[in-house]
Amino acid sequence: MTTQLRTTLVGLLLVTAGLATAVTVTRHDNTDHPGIAASVRTGPYVALGDSYTSGPRIPVQTGRPAGCDRSDHNYPAHVAAQLHLQPGDIRDVSCSGATLTDLTSSQSTKKGTNPAQLSAISRSTRLVTLGMGGNDIGFSDMITRCVTMGTAFKVLDRAKDMSSHDSPCRESYTDNGIDSTEKRIAGLEPKLTSALRDIQRRAPEARIYVVGYPAILPVGDTGCGRGLPLAPGDIAYLRDKEAELNKILKDQAVSAGATYVDTYEASRGHDACAAESTRWIEPIVPSNPAAAVHPNARGQRGMAKEVLRAIRAVG
Repeated sequence: MTTQLRTTLVGLLLVTAGLATAVTVTRHDNTDHPGIAASVRTGPYVALGDSYTSGPRIPVQTGRPAGCDRSDHNYPAHVAAQLHLQPGDIRDVSCSGATLTDLTSSQSTKKGTNPAQLSAISRSTRLVTLGMGGNDIGFSDMITRCVTMGTAFKVLDRAKDMSSHDSPCRESYTDNGIDSTEKRIAGLEPKLTSALRDIQRRAPEARIYVVGYPAILPVGDTGCGRGLPLAPGDIAYLRDKEAELNKILKDQAVSAGATYVDTYEASRGHDACAAESTRWIEPIVPSNPAAAVHPNARGQRGMAKEVLRAIRAVG
């Protein structure tokens, strides 16, 4: 064997070994997914969030504790499937009722305790989605109160002119011109800043996606009758509060160098007042398997699509 031939063979062996090592390191990175660069690692993946992430009452309910109401057809599951992640490369720790405090503290549910969600993140984590904030401002309680007051409004409206008081729920949250909900939304800023910094500290190489909330209410003030009985002015009020919530989620994501995932625009026309066959969000009495005023399976697929769109854009 000549020196030149020996040198050539050694070089080829080194290149081959290097390629084999590269394949071994990246085989779970799902580089075959359309639109994602070959150098981008998409797993391990950790999904953090509340009930809009976990998917209560959407079949099949899985995971522990059972009180977190996680579905195997929620958007984290769809994202993991589309990225071809192995079961061991996804940890969905989302939980119904979760607030930002539950990122660093354990959360008690009616059926078990969910560990602090950030405990699922490690230095090896490469993808994180965070869908949270609604419970911090009491949005679920707001809808319950507004629906209750809206039902009463509609009864009274039949008896006399109530046009000058068409926002009873908004008025209940306003004292001397100060909106208590706006104060709670503003209070999210330091919490989100701290949460995103903590995620970055725990997983410095992870790509972080903050997932906004989809459209719950339609444009306009007509509502959807018994499906979501609200006073005309309160429809606009709740819609505005959701927009403010999404804006602060987006602003804090951008400030932290994370990516904001807008699910609102894609869900326009698929709100709780849309037709049963097209809506993403169920009304007060669901006709598709899902919790009231929460995404159904269609909505979870739609949200997953927007998360994947954002991953492709960044990748």
